[in-house]
Amino acid sequence: MPKNAGFLVCLLIMAMDVVAGILGIEAEIAQNKVKHLKVWIFECRDPSYQAFKLGLAAAVLLAVAHAIGNLLGGCICIWSKKDLDNTSANKQLAVASLIFSWIILAVAFSMLIVGAISNSKSRRSCGISHHRLLSIGGILCFIHGLFTIAYYVSARATRKEADAGAARQHGGHA
Repeated sequence: MPKNAGFLVCLLIMAMDVVAGILGIEAEIAQNKVKHLKVWIFECRDPSYQAFKLGLAAAVLLAVAHAIGNLLGGCICIWSKKDLDNTSANKQLAVASLIFSWIILAVAFSMLIVGAISNSKSRRSCGISHHRLLSIGGILCFIHGLFTIAYYVSARATRKEADAGAARQHGGHA
């Protein structure tokens, strides 16, 4: 991989997550422009096709950014408490960032999909209010970008440490 590719990957991941976040917030704005009647926690409103498209696009971008970060970062695993105690700080950071990025992905993706689906119906719908799902999902996209970049960078650093350790080991035996 070229020397500056890591920076470009981080830039790509962050750009995708920022665009997904902006799309989620724009979907919320589009959803709030349609006619609605709210009584306590129940709401009757017309769907917004624009909010549906923006919410769905945000969810797709979030998933693609997550896939890129995880595929290019590689697989960093810790199998036991003993492994955790004996690993480097980079590997511990990689595992923690991976766990948090998956949690944020699950929450943000669910919120964006539920928000988009609530706007997909072709007729007026009444039910429990789904306010702020799209905008909160969008905000979580920004946070997801930070954790995914932290995972990618620490996973690559862990890989370099492992390669350097293997080179020292081969150099010592030769």
